[in-house]
Amino acid sequence: MPSKQPQLGSLAVQAPSLTPQTIHVSPSTCHDLSLFKDILKEYRRLDDTIVMRLNRANAAVRDQDRIQSGRVGTVQDQACAYLWRELVGNWKRRTQLVEYCAAVVDQSLHEKRSVLDEQSQDASSRRKTQAAVFADEVKRNQVHNELTVEAIVRKRSVEAFRARCQYFVPPLSDVEARKMWDSAQK
Repeated sequence: MPSKQPQLGSLAVQAPSLTPQTIHVSPSTCHDLSLFKDILKEYRRLDDTIVMRLNRANAAVRDQDRIQSGRVGTVQDQACAYLWRELVGNWKRRTQLVEYCAAVVDQSLHEKRSVLDEQSQDASSRRKTQAAVFADEVKRNQVHNELTVEAIVRKRSVEAFRARCQYFVPPLSDVEARKMWDSAQK
């Protein structure tokens, strides 16, 4: 009989995984749009549940505050700082994934166009290469569209975050996080 009860309810769905899974992204991941979008969907769960996560972070910090006194800042400040670090980490990973896949698909498209530009192909090979170029153009558009989606998701998350953490300002020491904060404000 297992000694630990499984997490149930919304906590099971929204809490960070107790056994985080490392995802190894390869060029084949980028060419499989379903898999690529599933990975992004998983990464966006934090943004999709930001209000609930703020509530939970607040409660967790408040509980820790009861156990340990002498902390710096209010419970709200600590909860906001904790969730901000999670958001930024997630945004960085998603950006890295999308930019990597955009580069992979762009390179594949460039290579296929180079082959197409060679005049030494027969008509059948040329048609197959043209079809592959078209398929890669569709992939390229979809992957690049994720950059636009990412900007929208970040803006929405920052708006929800700011509604609950009105006085929070990202630390000046984290330049990249400040850029993300500023770009989501626009």
